[in-house]
Amino acid sequence: MPDEPPDRKSKPRPEPRKPHTADVLHLTHAASVQFLHPIFVRVVRVLDWPTYDGWLWIDGYELAANGDAVARRSLFVMPAGLIWLETPAPAARRPTTRAPVMRSRVRIG
Repeated sequence: MPDEPPDRKSKPRPEPRKPHTADVLHLTHAASVQFLHPIFVRVVRVLDWPTYDGWLWIDGYELAANGDAVARRSLFVMPAGLIWLETPAPAARRPTTRAPVMRSRVRIG
């Protein structure tokens, strides 16, 4: 009996990783055509709004180069195109030193 061809069932593709609260994402053209100029976003939540298969809505803050939030946005993205970044540790702040204030009595009346 001749060898039979191997079973050619298509293997299901693994689900793309979904973002979670506080994830920092780099959104490029791979995530959606709206990101001609890539942006960084800190995820607030994944919205359960209806979408096309393979897409999702995320709610988050767009981040400036220094990491500060500049705008809150709801974004329609493809999870397969998301790029996760390591969350940077907050920068250490120098203690503020204050000059002593000279206080004197004030005469009222």
